[in-house]
Amino acid sequence: MGVLDRFEKGIERAVNGTFAKVFRSEVQPVEIASALRKAADEKAAVIGRGRTLVPNTYVVELGATDHDRLHDMADALTEELAANLRAHAEQQGYAFVGPVTVAIEERPELDTGVFNVRSQTVRGRQAEHRPAAPPPIPRDPDPGIPTPPPRRAAAPSAQSTGRPWLDIDGHAYPLVGATTVIGRGEEADVVLDDPGVSRRHAEIRVTTDGPHLTATLRDLGSTNGTFVDGERVRATDLGEHAAITIGRTRAVYRSGER
Repeated sequence: MGVLDRFEKGIERAVNGTFAKVFRSEVQPVEIASALRKAADEKAAVIGRGRTLVPNTYVVELGATDHDRLHDMADALTEELAANLRAHAEQQGYAFVGPVTVAIEERPELDTGVFNVRSQTVRGRQAEHRPAAPPPIPRDPDPGIPTPPPRRAAAPSAQSTGRPWLDIDGHAYPLVGATTVIGRGEEADVVLDDPGVSRRHAEIRVTTDGPHLTATLRDLGSTNGTFVDGERVRATDLGEHAAITIGRTRAVYRSGER
């Protein structure tokens, strides 16, 4: 049984259980989930080889009766619907340009049991209606590898180590270990406060090639994908000034070579 099948079975059980007192002839959650997936499919746009974009912001419009009945469970339901959309996108190979959000709004002119879905593509920080996240916090480097001096003047300090580094919002994060994991989870080496980033989103491996260091970026099966210079990648070597996009966070790779 696939992810979507399990989701729909779970919703059906909820309708027969907790939702039984709420939904009768009104809009069913499984109907909304299906309509959201259809909206994504209908607006899927191929913008390059192996890259298909779909909207990342969805609004479900409900009549007054359905909206009132959903109000108390709206937060939990919209989170489940957004997760369902991300799972559908992963199965279909779709990509988003920002975090996936689902909202529920009232339209009094709609009859009970009738609903509409609006969707749009909202890029980068605009998808988040909150202040920009603080700079990522690098984790402790691997044992036995010297730690660079404190980064008050971040970029010069990173360059002085001779190691490659990432420039994120003007802050430098040296790639001091053989492998640096980037993600939203606390176990990551570089932690990003970004809802569009998976807990373990991507990693950068640094290897020695004679006198030079080579950095290879690899996606770790993230939901929203990893992009280098605008192209979605699974794994690629990083060149000087390569632009890396993870969720709504943009980083620039610097080799550290003078």
